[in-house]
Amino acid sequence: MPRAGANGSGPDAGGAVGAGGARVEVFGIRHHGPGSARALRRALEEFKPDAVLVEGPPEADAIVDLAADPDMVPPVALLAYAPGEPPLPGDEAASWTDRRAAFWPFAEFSPEWQAVRYALEEGVAVRFCDLPAANQLIPPVPDGAPGEPAPERPEATEDAENAGDAENTGDVGEGRGGATAEEDIRLDPLGWLARAAGYEDAERWWDDVVEHRDGGPSPFPAIAEAMAELRDRVAERPSATGLPSGYAAREEQREAAMRRTLRRAVKDGFDRIAVVCGAWHVPAVLAKVPAARDDQTLRGLPKAKVSMTWVPWTHGRLAERSGYGAGVRSPGWYAHLFAAPDRPVERWLTAAAGLLRQEGLHVSSAHVIEAVRLAEALAALRDRPLAGLDEVTEATRAVLCDGADLPVELVRRRMVVGERLGSVPDDTPMVPLQRDLADRQRRLRLAPSADPRDLELDLRRDLDLARSHLLHRLTLLEVDWGTPAESRGKGTFRETWTLCWRPEFDVELIEASAWGTTVAGASAARAEAMAAEAGSLAEVTAVVERCLLADLGAALPAVMRILADRAALDGDVAHLMDALPALVRALRYGDVRGTGTGPLGTVVDGLVVRVCVGLVPASRGLDDDAARDLLGRIDRTHSALALLDDAAHTARWHTTLATLVDRDGLHGLLEGRLTRLLLDAGILPDVPDRMARAVSSGAAPVRAAAWVEGFLSEGGLVLVHDDVLLRLVDGWIAGLPAGAFTDVLPLLRRAFAEFAAAERRAIGDRVRHLSDPPSARPLDDPVDPVRAAPATETVLRILATGGDHA
Repeated sequence: MPRAGANGSGPDAGGAVGAGGARVEVFGIRHHGPGSARALRRALEEFKPDAVLVEGPPEADAIVDLAADPDMVPPVALLAYAPGEPPLPGDEAASWTDRRAAFWPFAEFSPEWQAVRYALEEGVAVRFCDLPAANQLIPPVPDGAPGEPAPERPEATEDAENAGDAENTGDVGEGRGGATAEEDIRLDPLGWLARAAGYEDAERWWDDVVEHRDGGPSPFPAIAEAMAELRDRVAERPSATGLPSGYAAREEQREAAMRRTLRRAVKDGFDRIAVVCGAWHVPAVLAKVPAARDDQTLRGLPKAKVSMTWVPWTHGRLAERSGYGAGVRSPGWYAHLFAAPDRPVERWLTAAAGLLRQEGLHVSSAHVIEAVRLAEALAALRDRPLAGLDEVTEATRAVLCDGADLPVELVRRRMVVGERLGSVPDDTPMVPLQRDLADRQRRLRLAPSADPRDLELDLRRDLDLARSHLLHRLTLLEVDWGTPAESRGKGTFRETWTLCWRPEFDVELIEASAWGTTVAGASAARAEAMAAEAGSLAEVTAVVERCLLADLGAALPAVMRILADRAALDGDVAHLMDALPALVRALRYGDVRGTGTGPLGTVVDGLVVRVCVGLVPASRGLDDDAARDLLGRIDRTHSALALLDDAAHTARWHTTLATLVDRDGLHGLLEGRLTRLLLDAGILPDVPDRMARAVSSGAAPVRAAAWVEGFLSEGGLVLVHDDVLLRLVDGWIAGLPAGAFTDVLPLLRRAFAEFAAAERRAIGDRVRHLSDPPSARPLDDPVDPVRAAPATETVLRILATGGDHA
């Protein structure tokens, strides 16, 4: 394969003379590397091309000029997506990774980004030269089965073009997926080169020979020569059984597309053409392959209708730990190396010391100086050209953190990876829903951030109420930018959210745009669809609650009609009890937020009446599991009616419970719980007699234990303050035969285990003093007014005389 030198002459470099005398330089790069980016920028400035071809989807040619906008701040990504209908409500099998979409991320230290910026700054043509996204969003044909459709599989990848490029590094060990070492060359070429150089870690080898270099000869001729040698080895072994299905065919198509784009650039009259691609592809781009063969390779490929745009990206999503195929281990470290080529170790450790000081750790300038010395000494011992991340991390742990791992993890999370979020210009192509959300974010002063942060909302303030509505609407669209958190303050007017923006939200917004062009309209349409598709009455009531939280007055009438129809036809009291709490919360939240609840109160009135009528027959003949399920529903209904605070409904509910507690055959768990509820409501005057009967010697021990468990299921304070009830429980437990005690012990342990530790201690103290005379009881017992009268009289006399009485 003939190759020319850096300027079109000389052996074994990445250049060639094209048809018509055009000079072509092919620069093989790693997709995210600061040394590669700096070296590429210098090489382009020396070569001075009049056209730059960059590996990426050609559909992005129409929007590449946006990269020159000052508001385009990396990390950013090209997003290709196939517009279409979103999954139906309830289709939980579909997630964002199952959707037809692909990202091509760029950081400031990405060589492709520097190539694009160079071309735009110098006013030269820039084009993308990979296989079109329209073809890449179609699953590839499996190897060995040309013409047959590939099996259905998810095709949404974060970087569809990166599989097999030189940046996919890993440990230089056994072949992947059972493949032999030679078969693994294509999947991990840098691993092979690292092994040949005596390294166990391919990324560390690449850092030493490329990323940590500053100046000196261009690395690209050597990279091209090394890749040519590796590809020759692959050509000698065409049956690579370890490769993924369809991999080789897709790579051949991509490289044919690169050569075709290069030919078009030559045909368009460009004289000096620079091609920037993954190092593995350099020999293929320079190969003398007939145009007819490439046309045949690309003919008849299936296509998808795609749209292309720019979206913000994050350093965290550039990290290989996120699952990104071309990810690097330390995007924050690489960004630092690119931004600070002079004295990077000193600057890094100084920044780490500043971070640790912010967290209250004592780190001095002397610590930083000693850490720099240690990092440089380690690099010298390991024969590295510059202290790398391993060395500075060891120095950070040993010197700055005194050997502690937790502060090191803080540095890793905040600095080594980082969560920098890029931004795109306002005139970037967006679907209307994205633009509406961006406008609302600006209006409500809610800037997206990749760092999780808590947002405290006071719903009495108009701004916070509008923010709450927006976040609740987005959750309906399954864009979980905010997730509810536990509020620190008290009151229904407070809300707490944890905000964290992720790049895939742009895909979800694009899909959600099928529901509408604004956040309010799309979420209203989505709510109506969710109500129509709901499988139970409780699910419909949950949608009603979410509509009120999101202030979706447009959707509420339709959802309420569905709710009323379902409630009228559903005769299962369990379904009605499940539906009631959400509706009551919706009524209360509507009051706090100023949202009109309209006919919701009528539906609640009907449900309460039907629950009260159906509860008595529903409680007959229950086994233990059914009784426990009904007990949970009774507790939730009781709490909901207490929240509703309607006197008529509360009275009707108490009457129903009083009727039910006196029925023969009621399960002991339910009878005990209903007795407690009515006692707390001040309705049952004979609770000690009821407990005495329930735990009498004639009652079955298991039923008695169930009664006690139900009675105490909401806490044991009643035993702390009522000696009569405590004596009954204590006497019953003490009088149980050994066999019966063994049977009821699990029930009793379950009941008492739910008490707070303070309650258990207080009950124990009471039990110890049950047999004591009144004079020997603890001081926290009720005061004897006769004995306390003299002391009281003395205190009153002192207070009356202003403290002068001796």
